[in-house]
Amino acid sequence: MIDSKELDPKFKYEVAAEMGGTNITRCFACGTCTAGCPVREIDDKYNPRKIIRMVLLGMREKVLKSDFIWLCSTCYTCYDRCPQDVQLTAIMTALKNIAAREGHIHPSFKEQARLVSTFGRLYEVEDFDNKKREKLGLPPIQKTFDDLTKLAKASLPKKVIQ
Repeated sequence: MIDSKELDPKFKYEVAAEMGGTNITRCFACGTCTAGCPVREIDDKYNPRKIIRMVLLGMREKVLKSDFIWLCSTCYTCYDRCPQDVQLTAIMTALKNIAAREGHIHPSFKEQARLVSTFGRLYEVEDFDNKKREKLGLPPIQKTFDDLTKLAKASLPKKVIQ
């Protein structure tokens, strides 16, 4: 059930103002984006057409707090096939940016940001890893990348990396 009191009629215009979001109002819900989506093949609950509909209806909070906007694999299949030139991949990025600005960041992305700000990579290199590499005649892997950790700490909001 959709409660009209909870709808934000300006939400679609906010998304349209974001880079890549300009054609969002062209969507006529043909379903081409959903039919070709590789994420949809794995998770039948993922529905790009539904996300666009929710944006167009003004379901701001439901969209921005949703896990679904974070699942887009940015493969551009939907963009390539859309008959209305709705740049769905860019719209998903716009939605993620709006969500992040408002503090709605998926926990997996927070963890990735924390790892990059700590190690300069997405995983910690242990001594065990380098011992295995040494046995194989491979050079050791640097444990941290100080330049990347400094960059991540300087550019990411503290609420993201905490």
